[in-house]
Amino acid sequence: MKKRKLPSRASAAHLTRRVGTLVALLTGLSLHSCAPVPAQRELAAAGAGLEKLARGLGTAVREHAGASVSTPAPAASKGESANSDGTGDFAACRQFFAGGRPPVVTSRPTHRALCYDAFAILHSGESKTAVYVAQKLNRTLVADADEKRGNRFYADARLRSAERATLEDYKGSGFDRGHLAPAGQMPTAQAMAQSFSLANMVPQAPQHNQGTWRVSVEDATKKYAGRAEGDVYVITGPVFEPSVAQSRTIGPGQVHVPTYLFKLVYDERQGRAWAHWHLNSDATRASKPISYAELVRRTGVEFLPGVHLAD
Repeated sequence: MKKRKLPSRASAAHLTRRVGTLVALLTGLSLHSCAPVPAQRELAAAGAGLEKLARGLGTAVREHAGASVSTPAPAASKGESANSDGTGDFAACRQFFAGGRPPVVTSRPTHRALCYDAFAILHSGESKTAVYVAQKLNRTLVADADEKRGNRFYADARLRSAERATLEDYKGSGFDRGHLAPAGQMPTAQAMAQSFSLANMVPQAPQHNQGTWRVSVEDATKKYAGRAEGDVYVITGPVFEPSVAQSRTIGPGQVHVPTYLFKLVYDERQGRAWAHWHLNSDATRASKPISYAELVRRTGVEFLPGVHLAD
C-alpha cells in the first residue's frame, strides 16, 4: 500500500494561516450581520479542505452583500442627472417650484419625479410624456442661456422601458419632439444636453412647435424673465382630451399626443401669474393668455399651492 505524502511543516503553516484568515473574515462578517459564526473545529469538520471553505465563504459573502446592499438606481443616460429618487417628492430639486412646493397632482402608480440641472419633471408612464415640467428663470439664468444648441435626443434611462418614449416612437410620426423646458433657456452645456431627454418632449404639431409656440410663448417667456426683478417660475405641460386613454398615440410604444399645451408663468416679485393655452395644431395662432384661476379650472390642478396672487 502506497503511503500518503505528509505535508511539509512550511505547507502546514501556510494552510493554517489561510484557514485563520478565512475564520477572521467570517468573524468580521458575523459581527456585521449579527449571524453566529461556528467554532474553528466545526469549520474544519464541515469542510473537506481549504477549497470547500473558500467556496462557502464566497457564498456567505455574496448572500450577505445581497441582503445588505440596495439595488442601485439605473445609470443616467449621457447628459442627464441621476439625482432623483423617483418617489415623487422632488427632494433633490425643489428650487424649481414656488415656495419649494410642487403642484398638487393626484398620485398614480406610473408617476416618476425626475430632477435635472435646470428643470424638474413629473413623468407619466401612462402617457409616456411629462405631466408637467417645472423651471425657475431670472435675469442671471437668462443671461447665461447662450449655449450652442444640441440635437442629441435620447430615451431617459431612469424610466422603466415600458413607461418611456423612444426615438423609434417619433420616427415617421408626423410630429416634432417638442420641448417642454426649451433648449434655448438652458444656462449650461450640460443642462442643454439634458433638455433633449424624451421625458421632456411631447408629440407636437411641427408648425406649431417651430412657429407660434416658439415665438409667442417660449421666446416671450424668456424675454419677460430676462427683465423681471426676481425669480419667475414656469410650469409647462400637456392636456389630453377627453382623457389620456382616449387620446391619439404614435409609435410602437404608443406615446400619447396631447390635445392642448399650456405654459404657466408666475412672477414671484409681482405676485402675478398667467398661462398660455394652445391647441396642439399647425393652425394655432398666438392668443391672449388665460388667468391662473382659469388654468386651474380647465386642468383641475393646483400648480401654485400656498401662493397668494395679487389682485
